[in-house]
Amino acid sequence: MVPESIVNDLNKFHDGIEIRHYRHASGGCINNGGLIKTNRGDFFIKWNDAGKYPLMFEAEFKGLNLLRETNTLLIPEPLFTGEAEGTSYILMEHIGSSGRNTNFFEELGEGLAKLHRSLSSHFGLDHDNYIGSLPQYNNQTDSWAEFFRVRRLEPQLQMAVDNGLMNQVDSKNFNKLFLLLADLFPTESPSLLHGDLWSGNYMVSGDGRPCLIDPAVYYGHREMDIAFSRLFGGFDSDFYTVYNETYPQESGFEDRLDVYNLYPLLVHVNLFGSSYLGQVRSILQRFC
Repeated sequence: MVPESIVNDLNKFHDGIEIRHYRHASGGCINNGGLIKTNRGDFFIKWNDAGKYPLMFEAEFKGLNLLRETNTLLIPEPLFTGEAEGTSYILMEHIGSSGRNTNFFEELGEGLAKLHRSLSSHFGLDHDNYIGSLPQYNNQTDSWAEFFRVRRLEPQLQMAVDNGLMNQVDSKNFNKLFLLLADLFPTESPSLLHGDLWSGNYMVSGDGRPCLIDPAVYYGHREMDIAFSRLFGGFDSDFYTVYNETYPQESGFEDRLDVYNLYPLLVHVNLFGSSYLGQVRSILQRFC
């Protein structure tokens, strides 16, 4: 059930709100959460330990709104964040669920391509956020290769080394890879990214449309999202076809794909342990 401290705190959002029913949402490994039916309507709520994940939901609130402002894909509206007796929470619009429309992946591909047309002058973001339960650093730079190395790979590599998951040989191989990055990536303006784009972070809305959830947004190279979508089995082929019809990628993406995915793989090493090390080392061996 929703902690009583949160129930009481929700009156800051809507005076006199009463929770009449709660249905837990399965699958979350960081947060508790689920659907709440109230006298003021239906909402989705998530909560966690404020001390372990400071400002997580404030960052998610900002990220959801950044995605919503593009008017490209369905994104749940964040409504309120709060903290009560050491527990942080976020309240957002409830999105119903149903079966996919026949053009579900075509709509997702076209929507993501249009989302990626939202550009910035710098790589990064004006605030940090999270990738899973790990901090994601977004200090802005002018160079994608520099941002990818300094803000994405190096912090995760250092964490893995500090925790005894990777060794100095791994570090040396990463340093060799870093020398290649400037010539590896095609030059493009920074695009707004979902940042954690895999099948667990889209859902099917009540009318069968794609809806993106749980973002880790920043402005980066748009191929990061496409590569991430391929990491755990990939999306339907129609997604990639329509994406490239709407916003064609530069040639040679298949040769760069695994380098982009070193970031989420390192995140998984740090979250879940050495079972992902083989993939990381295989990529390093191929490039170094």
